[in-house]
Amino acid sequence: MDFFNLPPLAHYFTPEHEQFRDTLRQFIARDITPHVNAWDEAETFPLSLYKQVADLGVTGLGYPEAYGGTPADVFYNIILAEEYARCGSGGMQAALNSHTIALPPLLMAGSEALKQRVIPPVLRGDKIPALAVTEPTGGSDVAALKTTAVRDGDHYIVNGEKTFITSGMRAHFITTAVRTDPQSKGSKGISVLVIDGDTPGLTRTALKKMGWWCSDTAHLRFDNCRVPVANLVGEEHHGFKTIMSNFNAERLFMAAVAYGHAQVCLQEALDWARQRSTFGLPLSERQVVRHKLMDMQLRIDAARSHVHELAYRIQHQLGDPSALVARIAMAKVLATQALQFCADQALQILGGMGYMRGTRSERIYREVKVMMIGGGSEEILKDLAARQQGV
Repeated sequence: MDFFNLPPLAHYFTPEHEQFRDTLRQFIARDITPHVNAWDEAETFPLSLYKQVADLGVTGLGYPEAYGGTPADVFYNIILAEEYARCGSGGMQAALNSHTIALPPLLMAGSEALKQRVIPPVLRGDKIPALAVTEPTGGSDVAALKTTAVRDGDHYIVNGEKTFITSGMRAHFITTAVRTDPQSKGSKGISVLVIDGDTPGLTRTALKKMGWWCSDTAHLRFDNCRVPVANLVGEEHHGFKTIMSNFNAERLFMAAVAYGHAQVCLQEALDWARQRSTFGLPLSERQVVRHKLMDMQLRIDAARSHVHELAYRIQHQLGDPSALVARIAMAKVLATQALQFCADQALQILGGMGYMRGTRSERIYREVKVMMIGGGSEEILKDLAARQQGV
């Protein structure tokens, strides 16, 4: 039995959805999964993969045709997350999908000229974008950012630092949160700039990580970088909402990736339990192991059902917006907790083999914590959900 092959529910996924899923699944199985171990060890992958994914029509999902995209509903993104998870490399999906966090602020609030310059080459796979919000002194508290952008004629002079930036080393465009009013406090006075990767004064340092090895992560330093005012996204001093607007989509996507990776751990543990014998019996016939497998499936099913239901509500605009924000936050918590549990249990079932580099569960085990922190830590999200519910 393949635990992945649950019958699709027609009220969530249409035949068109499933056709897209099949195409993407074949591509990932053929062109990504066989190489993830080597790419992880090399801490990179062929940049031509961006073009391959774009040519498949994946990169442009959900973007207007005017920029080379393909309009798509939320379930296409859920499929995207679930299928990318099958390769067992979080770094792979993070790198190939950095546009999903870097482009939405621009699409929502950027000038037409800026959108035409940045979005089409990204959707074609010719350019790579990154989002730069987190700073050495703070992450989830976006309102506390310190990087400044001071107006000087038709340019801003940008000074400051950003860290933990996915695709920060490769990026040609960096969607950056800055403080354009240095005297302001909190969420006031924050703006968004697109900073070109070749801007003089921008230096990048690659960061070494516990996991996500094939995804580059950078520390960025801006030293008197001159950025054209034309690169301003939206209204000056009013960029906080622009930055925050995409967090819900990011968290829902991460939740789907998390239970997808948990499913990978379950499948690998199940395959091993059927092959490995102790004292004359396969592990899969030991009650303690069978219970572990079912505990894993229980948590995965709960997370998946929660995300699918939320996606349906979002797609059909059902429910109070504040309640949906709270449920999305909880979906990420639920799914990443399922991931943590399943990765741990898979390694326990695999035993010594689970501790060896090259198993999917070992890689995913190292990637659990970034999933529980990125996009909003568990603690931040629980507090956010409580506030949205009036607690």
